[in-house]
Amino acid sequence: MDRKLEYHCNLVTVTLLVDYDQEGQTLLANEANELKPEGHVSKLASTSFCKTCFNGLNALLGVGILSIPYALSSGGWISLILLLMIASSALYTGLLIQRCMAMDSTIRSYPDIGDRAFGAKGRALVSILMHAELYLVATGFLILEGDNLSYLFPKAGFELGGYSIDARRSFVIMVGLIILPTVWLNNMSVLSYVSAGGVAASLVLLCSILWIGEFDGIGFHGKGSFVHWNGIPTAVSLYAFCYCAHPVFPTLYTSMRDQKQFSKVLVVCFFLSTLIYGLMAISGCLMFGSEVLSQITLNLPSDKISSKIVIYATLITPIAKYAL
Repeated sequence: MDRKLEYHCNLVTVTLLVDYDQEGQTLLANEANELKPEGHVSKLASTSFCKTCFNGLNALLGVGILSIPYALSSGGWISLILLLMIASSALYTGLLIQRCMAMDSTIRSYPDIGDRAFGAKGRALVSILMHAELYLVATGFLILEGDNLSYLFPKAGFELGGYSIDARRSFVIMVGLIILPTVWLNNMSVLSYVSAGGVAASLVLLCSILWIGEFDGIGFHGKGSFVHWNGIPTAVSLYAFCYCAHPVFPTLYTSMRDQKQFSKVLVVCFFLSTLIYGLMAISGCLMFGSEVLSQITLNLPSDKISSKIVIYATLITPIAKYAL
């Protein structure tokens, strides 16, 4: 009799614990979706669709836009097919990341995905690779800023404590101090306004290049070549560099108010970024042909105001991307 009573009590307890809501999901699962791995309610999932698009576009539109005309010139016109293939592959892998995170609400980062796939060793390996990439990219941004600013202001060095610091190192330090407050922004909704500035800088850069080609006497008379087999590896590597924003995708996904729309965000971001990259590659190659340099800014006439606008827009892009 006691065993029967104990059995029925346990059955009632289990039934209450797995009570279902109208959508067929358990109440426990719904609570888990609202909790962080530490057990606190998520307050950062408040970013709208448009703001997430700005963050995604800012992550994709980087300094690679300066080298993509050189990539097209190196590989030939046929390498545009490779650009589309790489963009499609990057979009597909971004959708795979979304699928992995949708399956388990406790997955919030790349290391979490590595842990689910390969255990503790997978988490450690993914963490090392991801942080190494982010560290090197951030370091590259600072070096790029120092190089460009020292080119504009070569006599901006100073002395500190008896040590002479040249213009390049001075600007690296100054830009680091300017960028530092942006890394304190852990709310992606607020950070989207910084990202909007980065997207605007990329559009200004593209429009300035088109202006230089049309109105500053350069024209679009370059022919280029159909294919350069020896330059295909260079083109592929530079195209791939343009889409290396995947470490940011888990953060963008978890920050969204409606995470089911993240796939649409990816489609919009990849379509617009590929369109901008394609326009920049084609216009740069038509302007300078096989003589286009590794960065299109090196081909621009130094005495034109539009060329200076391009350089200033190039300076804004790394600052806007750094916090992501």
